[in-house]
Amino acid sequence: MEQFIGKTVIKIKKAAPRFELGIKDLQSSALPLGHAADSVYREPNHYFNSLKSNYLLIISNGHGEDLISLEIIKRLLDLDVFEKIEVLPLVGNGYIFDKYKNKKFRKVGHLNILPSGGFSNQSLISFWLDLKAGMFIDLFRNWMLIQKRAREGFNFVAVGDLLPLYFAWSSKSKFGFIGTPKSDHTWMSGPGYALSDIYHLLKGSEWDPWEMQLMKSSRCKFVIVRDLITSKNLNKKNIDARYFGNPMMDFVNDELKEIKNLDDYQKIIMLIGSRFPEAFRNFNTFLDCLQKTNFAKKSLILVPLTDNANINLINFYLIKNNFEKDTNHKFLIGEDSIWFNKNIIILLGKNNFKIWANLADVGLSNAGTATEQISGLGIPSLSIPSNGPQFTKAFAMRQQRLLGGSVLVCKNKKILSAKLISLLKDKEMRYRQARAGRIRMGKSGASQKIAHYIKLKLLKEYSKMD
Repeated sequence: MEQFIGKTVIKIKKAAPRFELGIKDLQSSALPLGHAADSVYREPNHYFNSLKSNYLLIISNGHGEDLISLEIIKRLLDLDVFEKIEVLPLVGNGYIFDKYKNKKFRKVGHLNILPSGGFSNQSLISFWLDLKAGMFIDLFRNWMLIQKRAREGFNFVAVGDLLPLYFAWSSKSKFGFIGTPKSDHTWMSGPGYALSDIYHLLKGSEWDPWEMQLMKSSRCKFVIVRDLITSKNLNKKNIDARYFGNPMMDFVNDELKEIKNLDDYQKIIMLIGSRFPEAFRNFNTFLDCLQKTNFAKKSLILVPLTDNANINLINFYLIKNNFEKDTNHKFLIGEDSIWFNKNIIILLGKNNFKIWANLADVGLSNAGTATEQISGLGIPSLSIPSNGPQFTKAFAMRQQRLLGGSVLVCKNKKILSAKLISLLKDKEMRYRQARAGRIRMGKSGASQKIAHYIKLKLLKEYSKMD
């Protein structure tokens, strides 16, 4: 495979000399994919990256990865060891980076929100819509930007899975990898009857062979994964993968606040996801379930929304499900609006997840990163698969196993309503689910450790020159 990649690169260079950009002067001094490509890349000593620059480009591949990247970037800027830090979001427009201001940091890239909400691997229809929206064009333009940054002396950190990892490797510069989405808990926990479980068992890891090969590159200075079991399995493959904790827990508030005006309510946090229009369908499904649930006491439903949520459509679904807007009362916990239907009260608020995450007793959760975060806070939750493209049955079952049953998948609305009542009544059941989530997600503080490790591994040679 390595030789094939190397030969292919040479053919492309010969076929398109106008894109060579002085390639003989720009090749790096490291060997891609180990010694097998020794005959392909023989870089001269005067390659620009020999300057060992302390410029850094972080390549992020999704909404959850953007959140993790931002936390690590904040810590790196606090360390004040990089002269310049840039972030390249490959999915969406990376809006969460816009609010963070620092003269040494900026967002770059050719950004486009795709119809599928991400890189479409869910269906042929989603793939076709993404193609029409210019997916490959944007990918190529971002790849060219990475090559430009490599010539300017940048080092790279890939956050996500194969695509950012490949982009970082293709730079021919030093890079590191933070593998956030994959965990071996997904196939080593649970029944293990799926074909994918057999595939992972044969590999010995959820990471695929081509991903592991890129991790073994001599230019890959570190690999960081999300849990201990995954790091151990990669260590068996001669990959020095480290686990420092889960950075997903660094941007939620783990302090349990006592708010007196909420004491009379049983509190449920509703996570509908960040990909629209799918999130609207999740919202509508949960509202329908709430109306069919016989709550024993007043219920407060906390619905934190992302910046990209269309509040007019959210209001439309509330009215459709017989909720009325309440302008006479206030809870004073950052809500934007209050809605009610009998003994169910719904609070809407954009960017309130950090504030509301730890207030709930249980959760209704058709989300990715946010579900993992409330699990780490010890909040048990329930989910119900949608038609996708993200929150499919396969995704939901994988998440259930990843989190050790902290989130339970319900086959239909009737089952979800029944399990919700059981969770609210049974403290022992809530405790068992909560404990599983805390164990699987780990404690906060990983971002700081990861920032120090990036400094150590990427700037070690640079510091020797000072």
